[in-house]
Amino acid sequence: MTIIYEEQAAEHIHGICLKTGPPRLVGVELEWLVRDAHDPALPVPAERIRDAVAAFVPAPRPPSASGPPSASGLPSNDSPGVLPSGAFLTAEPGGQLELSSQPADSLADCVRATTADLAALRATLGAADLELAGIGLDPLRPPRRILNLPRYSAMEGFFDRGGPWGRQMMCTTASVQVCLDAGDDSDGYLGYRWRWHLLHAIGPVLVAAFANSPLRGGRPTGWQSSRQQVWAHMDPGRTRPPRLNGDRLNGDRLNGDRLNGAPSEGHLGDPRAAWVEYVLDAQVMCVREPDSDDWSAPPGLTLRDWVRGRPRDNHASNGGTRLRAPTTDDLAYHVSTLFPPVRPHGHLELRMIDAQPGDGWIVPLAVTSALLGDERASAAAMAAADRLWAGHGPAGEWSRATGRLAGPRAESGTEAGAENPWPRAARLGPADPAIARASRECFAAARAALDKMDAHAEITTAVDAFIERYVSKDRCPADDLLEQTE
Repeated sequence: MTIIYEEQAAEHIHGICLKTGPPRLVGVELEWLVRDAHDPALPVPAERIRDAVAAFVPAPRPPSASGPPSASGLPSNDSPGVLPSGAFLTAEPGGQLELSSQPADSLADCVRATTADLAALRATLGAADLELAGIGLDPLRPPRRILNLPRYSAMEGFFDRGGPWGRQMMCTTASVQVCLDAGDDSDGYLGYRWRWHLLHAIGPVLVAAFANSPLRGGRPTGWQSSRQQVWAHMDPGRTRPPRLNGDRLNGDRLNGDRLNGAPSEGHLGDPRAAWVEYVLDAQVMCVREPDSDDWSAPPGLTLRDWVRGRPRDNHASNGGTRLRAPTTDDLAYHVSTLFPPVRPHGHLELRMIDAQPGDGWIVPLAVTSALLGDERASAAAMAAADRLWAGHGPAGEWSRATGRLAGPRAESGTEAGAENPWPRAARLGPADPAIARASRECFAAARAALDKMDAHAEITTAVDAFIERYVSKDRCPADDLLEQTE
């Protein structure tokens, strides 16, 4: 482990955050609530989940720098379960299970492998009278942490300083996380700069279209995605998008009359530079100490502070133990505690999509893959997003200046229309006319691209059914849950 200082930290972050090359690989990470099959309001003990998934979990590894093994025996990042395709299985703090696929060479390969893995996982859980629930936020059960690791104890303490939202995120939320190659070094639609900006610009469309968490404690929250409500109230330095660091991408800069629809040359900004600043300015959540169960960091300590060294001395002078110097491993660990809507992990990881019921995860995976993989679809999606973002600053950003939340009773009128598209999408979903229009345009572009990609019938059938049930009617899966409570 190499001790690092500010310049080396910036260079390291810049060098690894986005790996460039022709975009080819696709993956998905699926988080699920785990519930009793007969009574979804019952808490599920860690031991019950552990026993149900034991067939997929190898013997625990010896303690490492990541921390001691979980006393619960649940699969963790340090000792994950392995599903039939080689996908990893891990547990989240509240007992949620996460399936992380292996990178696949095609959308069809990813869907095929993940569908088989889920069938195996559902079968073993079903034998234990447990079920996977694809909902963005637990509609019935309060937060209850069952994974006892130093990382999560430190995380809990960090978030508790900001209210109840952190515990809800840790223990009651679930998502669909689409993983796509960053792209090449061009300024075209396959370039990482364009793909970074496009994903941020259409992020609110994805939030709204797949919103699936309108309940907490069995009652409506007033948000179609209460999962995003949780994120909206947490530490903005680790949950909101970074400054996009470039000119606003305007649909006017696309030649809509050309068949290729490629973005024109222009200032797309430098996503790597934006990410470097974001990582350095984020507060440190955990300081790993392999011989201690206390990994909490001094309040207010940013990574930039830590790598500069002075706050380590200040902490000691105020009665604390002098912090050790940070290493490259600490840097990687710090990045793993940042949760923006699009996180660069070499590839691009989309984190804004609520968990979907059943095999509904196929739809966001297919739609995002199509919008980034086809030139015309990419241009059409950016043009739709640009209209949505008009008057709200750079497309995809949620700054403190433009990121105010509308009042809880705001409808899709003047107050709601003035709200930044990120929280507006989470509150109103496709009931907001501007978001609904952008959603219909993006889904139409994606559907046409899937035909050009010769997508398998299983995939196009799922997308068609979603468009018919939700997009064409300005609805989202949250509406189904709300109707069940009436």
